[in-house]
Amino acid sequence: MQSNVRCCLRPAVVPLIAMLSLSACATAGSDVPLGVCPPVVDYSRTEQARAATEVGALPEGAMIVTMLGDYAVLRDQARACAES
Repeated sequence: MQSNVRCCLRPAVVPLIAMLSLSACATAGSDVPLGVCPPVVDYSRTEQARAATEVGALPEGAMIVTMLGDYAVLRDQARACAES
């Protein structure tokens, strides 16, 4: 009996070649272009105080506190992006 391994491999090569050919035509990288920064929303002192009170009322170990910490990092990064 003859092996049919070659006939199974040949079709897989065609999409690979097509994909490599199309990606070679890309003229720009996938990184965010310079000068494009997300906006940072400014909150008033009153809004910040209210948020602090609400966060203080949360139960110990609330997940939202961790998420707010992550959000603070993103805000800092957006500010740094806008300043550069």
